[in-house]
Parts: sequence; C-alpha cells; structure tokens
Amino acid sequence: MEQTTIVQLGDELYEALRNCRTVAPLTERHPDITIDNAYHIQQQLLKRRIEQGAHVVGKKIGVTSAAVMNMLNVHQPDFGYLLDTMIYNEGEAIAANTLIQPKAEGEIAFILKHDLIGPGISNADVLRATECVMPCFEIVDSRIKDWKIKIQDTVADNASCGVFVLGDHAVDPRKVDLLTCGMVLEKNGEVVATGAGAAALGSPVNAVAWLANTLGRLGIPLKAGEVILSGSLAAMFPVKAGDSLRVTIGGIGGCSVRFY
Repeated sequence: MEQTTIVQLGDELYEALRNCRTVAPLTERHPDITIDNAYHIQQQLLKRRIEQGAHVVGKKIGVTSAAVMNMLNVHQPDFGYLLDTMIYNEGEAIAANTLIQPKAEGEIAFILKHDLIGPGISNADVLRATECVMPCFEIVDSRIKDWKIKIQDTVADNASCGVFVLGDHAVDPRKVDLLTCGMVLEKNGEVVATGAGAAALGSPVNAVAWLANTLGRLGIPLKAGEVILSGSLAAMFPVKAGDSLRVTIGGIGGCSVRFY
C-alpha cells in the first residue's frame, strides 16, 4: 500500500473520531490491505491525536477470546494505544454522545512498575514487572460503519478503542489467581455477562507477555507506569445513555460506570 494512502486513511479515521461519525470499512475499499498496512494506518491516527496534545499512557490488547477470533477469522490478538484523553475513574459518568457506537467489556488492567522489553518476556517477568492489577471497563468504539470490521479495520482504528474506566481496587497480582478469577458484569442491575481470567488468551498474564514480545520485536517497550488492558473476559455488549454498569472480578474488586 502506498504511503500516501496510509496517511489518507489514518487522517480519515482521525476526522471520524473527532467528529463522532463512521466511515465505510477500509477492507471493502482496499481489499489488498494487510495487517502491517493497518498498523501503519494506526500510527498515523495516533500521530494526529498526539499532535493535538494527547499523551500515551498505556496499551490495550484486543481479539483475545476465541469468539472474537472466530468472528474476525483471525487467530492472533491485536493491540492499540491508550491515551490520557481516554481515562475515566471509578463511578464517573460518560457522555454517550462523545462516542459513536460504544460497547462495554470487562477486563483486568495491569499497572507496571518496571519496563517490559521483549522479545523473550515470560509470565514470571510480567508478574515481576507488575505493580498491581485492577478491575476495569474498556468501552470499545468503532469508527467503522455498523461494526462491519475485519482484523485490518479494527487494527487501523486503534484496535477499536474508545475510553476505559479503572476501578478503585489495586491488588498484588501474586495474591490472586488470574487464571480462574470469575467476572460478573451487570447492566442496569441485571447480569449480562460472566467470564473468567482464562478467557484472555488462557490467562491475562499470557496476554501481557504476548504484547511485550510483539512490541519488543518492533522496538517498542511497555513502560513503567503504563496501564495495560489485558483483553475482554466475556463478550462485549452495546451501551447507551441512561445505562449503569458494574463489573466485579473475584479477588480483585469492582468497577462502575454510567452513561448520560
């Protein structure tokens, strides 16, 4: 793919984000687009956001569950960048009209105390480098019309990241079973999803190790102080103004958010 096309598509996604509108799927207009092309488009989108004053505060891992992999017909995760303009705290309200077609996912966030520089990162390295884990919501959002995405579309669109919400509990990752910890997700008081840590690539620790090793081969570290979202523990579901959400993860705690 020509560099001019990569820049054009990255700029198009940035304008869609800024104006809360959708664009036609990139894969429909450019059937030959590769995953590598999509990551270069993602970099152009990120560049535009940083030029407007945003700062990178972490990374997110997507496509970690078998269900999503099958939906996209791809068998590898993807990643995107978290910016300071995306952060919400426990119990805060989010204006639904600042997002386009949001869906919520319950996840475990890792807060790093040391850099992780792959390749060669093991699960033990991940645990040593982690200050704490926290319950969180990722509110995914897509600039691609009607969520008609293939893996290249979501990668280009910063892994379909919208905003994220961190809970008010921080737990030593060595004091909780991150493989079997159960998650219950409630929407307006009703349980809408359940899951466990194993849903994220077999373990959220596996997911963070995958990210460190994948980015390490590109010369990109996971940095001390960064937030790493390790992937959804259940299917995502749509949200709108008026909805209140609560996620509870065994041994870690809970996180709440509401939309207006």
